[in-house]
Amino acid sequence: MGLDVSDMLTKTNSPFYGIVPGNAAVPLGQVVLPVTFGTKEHYRTKYIKFEVDDFETSYHAILGRPTLAKFMAIPHYVYLVLKMLRPKGVLALQGDLKHSYDCDTEALEITSTTPAPKSMMQVFAASKKLAPSELEIPEKSDGANKVKPTGEVALKAIDLGIGDNSKTTMIGAGLEPK
Repeated sequence: MGLDVSDMLTKTNSPFYGIVPGNAAVPLGQVVLPVTFGTKEHYRTKYIKFEVDDFETSYHAILGRPTLAKFMAIPHYVYLVLKMLRPKGVLALQGDLKHSYDCDTEALEITSTTPAPKSMMQVFAASKKLAPSELEIPEKSDGANKVKPTGEVALKAIDLGIGDNSKTTMIGAGLEPK
């Protein structure tokens, strides 16, 4: 992002997972920066805590759920729109579809050229030794995941769906007060 925040970093012990394929990435530190969305006439500013790292990615910053909650923002990923309420109405931020596509392409190139860790290679090797029948996912049998009461307990079926008998739950009497 072009910012020199090295003197503002504080220590962190929260690693990232899922950014670098198969590995945990330990951030360099945390920094709190003001973030403003909108225009000069119609904006919203909050102080956001960022984890600073030095790995290759197509993104400059990733806004997670805590940031979206702080702004009371609603993202719509299909249309690349981020909306939040302001006193003057709804503030809508529109993303650039071409730029988003370019970032995704760059991220795919990075992950395809990054070697898989040894532990993942061991999983791949073990899966190649299995017979095709062992790799099949078994069919889900109807009623296999339903809880059945033990003993004689007075039970009542509660319909969770509107007219859908498959969406029911059972409640019973004689439960502990806790």
